Amino acid sequence: MERSNHTVTEFILVGFTTDPVVQLVLFVAFVGVYSVTLIGNTTLMVLICNDSRLHTPMYFFTGNLSFLDLWYSSVYTPKILVTCISEDKSISFAGCVAQFFFSAGLGYSECYLLAAMAYDRYVAVSNPLLYAQAMSRTLCCSLVTYSYTGGFVNAIILTSNTFTLNFCGDNVIDDFFCDVPPLVKLACDVKDTYQDVLYFLLGSNVVAPAVLILASYLFIITTILRIRSTQGRLKAFSTCSSHLISVTLYYGSVLYIYSRPSSSYSLERDKVVSTFYTVLFPMLNPMIYSLRNKDVKGALKKLFRIMQTEG
Repeated sequence: MERSNHTVTEFILVGFTTDPVVQLVLFVAFVGVYSVTLIGNTTLMVLICNDSRLHTPMYFFTGNLSFLDLWYSSVYTPKILVTCISEDKSISFAGCVAQFFFSAGLGYSECYLLAAMAYDRYVAVSNPLLYAQAMSRTLCCSLVTYSYTGGFVNAIILTSNTFTLNFCGDNVIDDFFCDVPPLVKLACDVKDTYQDVLYFLLGSNVVAPAVLILASYLFIITTILRIRSTQGRLKAFSTCSSHLISVTLYYGSVLYIYSRPSSSYSLERDKVVSTFYTVLFPMLNPMIYSLRNKDVKGALKKLFRIMQTEG
């Protein structure tokens, strides 16, 4: 493919609206969301690191998910805030490539990490007595490493194929960040090979982990049904409920955006869905994994007591 996008030196991010009043409202809203995201995920990571009761495989993965969400949100939100209050809506070509690359890498990594967490929940439910031995520290670290490696290797493939498209001189991105749908809209020669790459990456990074998650939950359901007592079943299911909510929210929005042919992209509708998994989801995850969790609540109360004693 001939490379002609060297003529594009920057892109213009349209954002959500051009109305200055609405932009100000959005700025305040995103500041609030980002602040909660930073505080929530940082607090959860500190609790997991400092409290010995949380030094288990499940919380090891939860801490890594918080770290990933913190990084993921920071790829988008600072630029969104600048776009809301500044007249300069531009992002350099290199900046767009970098944002696109980290967006894809972290998004794919999260898919793999959620699959690893599903396997962890399966082991916890099916073999609770040997859970700590089965999910060894080495295995947990390896699963997290593979998640990041797989995510960023595939991000290189997606980024290199996307930014060798010809953009025909048009550089206005009708979105709040550099993503596949708006960039495809700017390209003038999207060939079938590029669509094939998108489907390959969708299959290997989203569908394959989703299948592993579904398989894990089928085994989990089978195991739970074998438990005779109702209380035992509820206890087993409660260990998976947070992860199940997280998976449903994340995969639902991601599959909606990226499982359709490029010809059916609707940028206005996609903006709303993209906002959910890029900005809102990282804020919700700490709440999902802690609000109904007695261990996390206990660790938080312990931290407050220590802070009050030292103060």
